Amino acid sequence: MEIREEVFGEVNGQDVKIFTLKNSSGMELSCINYGCTITKVLVPDQAGNFENVVLGFDSIEEYIHHSPFFGCVVGRVAGRIANSQFELDGITYDLPNNEGVNHLHGGDHGFDKVLWDGKIEKGTDEVKVIFTHKSTDGTAGYPGNVTVSITYTLNNDNEFNISYHATTDKKTLINLTNHSYFNLSGELKRDILDHELTLKSDHFLKLSDSLLPTGELVAVDQTAFDFRKGRKLIDGVQSDHQQNQLVGGGYDHPLVLSANREDEICLVDQQSGRKLTVETDEPTVVLYTSNMMGNDFEIRGVPARKHIGVCLETQHHPDAIHHPSFPSIVLDENEEYRTSTTYRFSVM
Repeated sequence: MEIREEVFGEVNGQDVKIFTLKNSSGMELSCINYGCTITKVLVPDQAGNFENVVLGFDSIEEYIHHSPFFGCVVGRVAGRIANSQFELDGITYDLPNNEGVNHLHGGDHGFDKVLWDGKIEKGTDEVKVIFTHKSTDGTAGYPGNVTVSITYTLNNDNEFNISYHATTDKKTLINLTNHSYFNLSGELKRDILDHELTLKSDHFLKLSDSLLPTGELVAVDQTAFDFRKGRKLIDGVQSDHQQNQLVGGGYDHPLVLSANREDEICLVDQQSGRKLTVETDEPTVVLYTSNMMGNDFEIRGVPARKHIGVCLETQHHPDAIHHPSFPSIVLDENEEYRTSTTYRFSVM
């Protein structure tokens, strides 16, 4: 196992650090302390060729000016909050609106824009980076001083784990996820439409025209949202279902998981033979197929475009604060927020 720390760039006069984790099989993961952002994941295809399978940049300037949340941790609350406002114990909190009238992924100064503290740990069978940050009371309109730690761990089984922990001194909201865009073809040789996804989910959350959950659970039966026996992502692009059309042709939907820690999410690229299995303790995964990706920048020499990556954002339901029937994202001062997701890479 190897781990190294280097300077990646500079933000506001402070060094941005890049951490590179490598296991005995040759799998390599790089991340920076700006937004806890995963910049590269190198894994082999069925012929043993190691290539990068996530979208990212080689400079901090590109992340600042072009990144649509590539590889970062988003928070305090992932997803949209309706009308950039919520109420806790009779107090109304106003948040900055950064997507129309709504608040998205913690706002323009969310966790993805923070320079986190990073500490490395090396063991015999695993290496890890522990990122920490204290979000002060009132940041982006949220109450409470919140102390957050995010741990990235790589082991010798080609498993990468993200564990999240947070505490607060005042009741607040917390719902974190990692926003990596995967493309198992390697080095963005192809788009992700022929990737096959198998997902243990019987229902998805219906979205409004503002892409907010309406609160309605929709059965996946006889729709392009039924991944229980596996289907290609292109099915969502070609679907005439109003929900697929609403998000620009494809997916940008929370799918409610019917199992946890049971190989519940599996993504395969048949041509390269790469397979990604995701296990989590979260109730939902937001599936996003880059339908809104702009084409005004490049990703390591490859023009950005729709459907070039797929996000599998494990989290609680979006906008849960406005839906009492959803699992709660309220964190009280006597509670701890803990969740984790594991990504396992293999070949077919």
